Amino acid sequence: MKNRLLLLEDDTNLSETVCEFLESKGYEVLPVYDGEEAEEKMYEGAFDLLLLDVNVPVLNGFELLKKRRNEGDTTPAIFLTSLNAIEDLEHGYASGCDDYLRKPFALKELLFRIESLLRREFFHPQTTHIVIHETMTYDLQTHQLFSDNHPIQLQNKEAKLLKLFLQKKNEIISHETLMSHVWTYEEQGSDEALRTYIKNLRKLIGKEHIVSIKKLGYKFTL
Repeated sequence: MKNRLLLLEDDTNLSETVCEFLESKGYEVLPVYDGEEAEEKMYEGAFDLLLLDVNVPVLNGFELLKKRRNEGDTTPAIFLTSLNAIEDLEHGYASGCDDYLRKPFALKELLFRIESLLRREFFHPQTTHIVIHETMTYDLQTHQLFSDNHPIQLQNKEAKLLKLFLQKKNEIISHETLMSHVWTYEEQGSDEALRTYIKNLRKLIGKEHIVSIKKLGYKFTL
């Protein structure tokens, strides 16, 4: 399954260049252009890594990441910024970033840093297996479901859906959020397809774990 990245960059030309490059390397990239929009997307769906400019409209990158860290978000984050004073670097790491890349940067260097962080997360994950019930667990890092320690093969969209449910357990997740997380811009999702994937997950993990909230969406409970 593709790693999902959030790119906060208000320079549309740079944003497009970075998106095209990373997508050509097999990543799924969601571009946003101000701090408030970035925060909304983080609440709506899960990401494997955050790429954050600092001097952006509404809510700057330092403030955004510090707020997310205070809320318990441990998603790896790289600041991409023209701020190059040692005080800015100190501020960036104090805000909770994992890396700090000064502009202008080479795209290959950005790729190396992304790969390094994602490898670190894979081998030394913040969260490993989540227990769904006595005989079933899910690994958030490898996107793998296990029953009695035996892996269960999930379709790509089922894996995306289950990962989102587990990261937002006990929260009501709207149909719109589920649709935008499971289907990319180029794909055409449908309510019927979403219900099918949820039905399949319920068969695997138990229907009592995925509760339908009328007119609002779904809630995952353990």
